[in-house]
Amino acid sequence: MPDDDIYFTINGKYEGLFKDKGSKFMACVFPFEDETKLKDLIEETKSLYPKARHYCYAYQIGVSGDHYRANDDGEPSGSAGKPILNVILSKKLTNVLIVVARYFGGTLLGVPGLINAYKSASLIALEDADIITRYVREVYLFRFTFEKMNEIMRVVKENELKVLSQTYDDLCGLEVEIRQSMVSKVLARIEDIREIEAGYLRTI
Repeated sequence: MPDDDIYFTINGKYEGLFKDKGSKFMACVFPFEDETKLKDLIEETKSLYPKARHYCYAYQIGVSGDHYRANDDGEPSGSAGKPILNVILSKKLTNVLIVVARYFGGTLLGVPGLINAYKSASLIALEDADIITRYVREVYLFRFTFEKMNEIMRVVKENELKVLSQTYDDLCGLEVEIRQSMVSKVLARIEDIREIEAGYLRTI
């Protein structure tokens, strides 16, 4: 089975603490798939650590490797967001956001010290994280006459497809998730049945 549709992520929220010369770095790790939720999760971190001076973060979304962002939130350029992002990349994770709240302890750490602190806090937060395997899926809509229902459902059962919705009008409609590496195989089986429309909807 091809494995280029496999990715790794986390299934919950995790925290980690790193201390250096009086400064405290509190890392919060979140499952993250929707950029519109970024502000809410940063605010959630601020509510947990309201007296922190900086709230630096990084995230990666999707499996293409080109959908990411890093933010230093006032720390020296490249000293906070990038080290956090590098932890996400080194762990081969995606759909993950890490926000690190820093309490300043009165002693300047310098750029190397900051890089180490933000990296260490992020790694500590991920130490106990439950890393889970997920698959890229494509959603298709099958449309067919009721007489074809049994044949369609046989394909669904044989390939363990997840049915998202069903409709019964003049034509029946079945919306299903297909693991990306299985799409060609499933569509070939559907074509064998004939008189069925198979339309791609989205990738998730």
